[in-house]
Amino acid sequence: MVSEMFMQEVQIQASLFEPITLAQMDGVKLMDRMDVKYLIPLALLPDILREAQSFYRVLEIDDNRLCNYKTLYYDTHDLALYKAHQNGLLNRYKVRARNYVESSLSFFEIKYKNNKGRTKKTRISQEGISEVLEESSADFLQKTTQDIIPESLKGILWVNYQRITLVSKVGAERLTIDLNLTFEFEEQQKVYSAIVIAEVKQEKVSQSPFIDLMRKYRLKQGGISKYCFGIISLYQQIKQNKFKKHLRRVSKILAHHDHLTTTNLTTSY
Repeated sequence: MVSEMFMQEVQIQASLFEPITLAQMDGVKLMDRMDVKYLIPLALLPDILREAQSFYRVLEIDDNRLCNYKTLYYDTHDLALYKAHQNGLLNRYKVRARNYVESSLSFFEIKYKNNKGRTKKTRISQEGISEVLEESSADFLQKTTQDIIPESLKGILWVNYQRITLVSKVGAERLTIDLNLTFEFEEQQKVYSAIVIAEVKQEKVSQSPFIDLMRKYRLKQGGISKYCFGIISLYQQIKQNKFKKHLRRVSKILAHHDHLTTTNLTTSY
């Protein structure tokens, strides 16, 4: 497959970065931060990584630089947390359990986005992932949010992918690059192998070599949360008016990838 060819080049480029360990990343956890998202055609990623190497180091865990993430998102039976995003509420939550495969760590995580655009993530460790909240996770949710009834939540969507994590050599900036995005629930599955979601994470939005690269490649700021993307990909009857512009951007990025692939406009092919 063409996507596999580009993935091989991505792995080559990732191998050329200077490494950083989990312990060394402690100073850039950025649990309270500003996020800037980008959608990138996979065919462009090798070139972008090549140009980013002098500015960032890459997270390496047990010789792996493309790390596997398995995430289960929780919501109510009527998808109240999704609808808060769809309705444009400015103070909203996402609730999930995540397994960091290579490091064998699992966490129950709560992400809160306030009306100033800041994202705050809180979490506790747990053993594995379950379809319903464990007692410790339910207690943590109740103490943290006071707005969500733990018993109302159940696992509603699996979001799995591979991630490259880059850390700035000079500032408090972290960059995540998510590939092979896969959404699953019960018998349904949707895979986006040709699209990449990148997210720049900073204490406050400031100068960033990666953002400069996005301008160079004429990739505009803006993306969709993986949770909402998964819901509208698998739940066809759900209201999704707010996300139509994001879906149009997804279509353009996929078309951009196909164009680069067929016309051999990347440096490697």
